[in-house]
Amino acid sequence: VQLQAFGGGLVQAGGSLRLSCAASGSTFSINAIGWYRQSPGKQRELVAAISSGGITNYADSVKGRFTISRDNAKNTVYLQMNSLKPEDTAVYYCNAGQIDRYSGSYYYTRGGYWGQGTLVTVSS
Repeated sequence: VQLQAFGGGLVQAGGSLRLSCAASGSTFSINAIGWYRQSPGKQRELVAAISSGGITNYADSVKGRFTISRDNAKNTVYLQMNSLKPEDTAVYYCNAGQIDRYSGSYYYTRGGYWGQGTLVTVSS
């Protein structure tokens, strides 16, 4: 599996960006795609994830602002980011993993395949 992330850039606070994660190779084996981000000095954190069946999972910090979606025909997952804040500034990575259900809730587990990362910079 190969993942290619793109779409980052510089945007003012309150603006929008759409990231794309294009998958190639053994895409039939992908259960879910997750978007992570990492800013300097911080650990990489999960932002949003979507399963092959459309189940989604969001970090509390982006709920209501970010929307993850997928186009199965294009093997591409999108992350629409609205109302961006300076604290959203980070390198964003996509990951091929898995979403499982435990006790009525869905959780994303990251896998070993990562895209190369795309930088999002939000200016104040």
